[in-house]
Amino acid sequence: MLRRISTIAVTAAMTGGVLFAALPAHAAPAAGQQTMSARGGAITVNIDELRRQSAELKSRAAQLDRLGERQAAQRARAQAAAIDRRIQQLIDAENNM
Repeated sequence: MLRRISTIAVTAAMTGGVLFAALPAHAAPAAGQQTMSARGGAITVNIDELRRQSAELKSRAAQLDRLGERQAAQRARAQAAAIDRRIQQLIDAENNM
């Protein structure tokens, strides 16, 4: 029961984390960041940060597998895959603009 609660807490903390950091329109994106136009202004996404989060989730999934927590590992891999898909969508959107 304690493992399940701690796993849920970690998962909630990671999914509730900030994936998008909004900067003023006049700020130039740093290396590894993508800027997309939206109705409200520009949205800046740090691709390197998203890749780091994905790698951390994959590492966590491997650790959970070693501990025998197969379902938690599967959830972590699913979150990493979702982040990887989002990264690819951002890159594709930037290339199509």
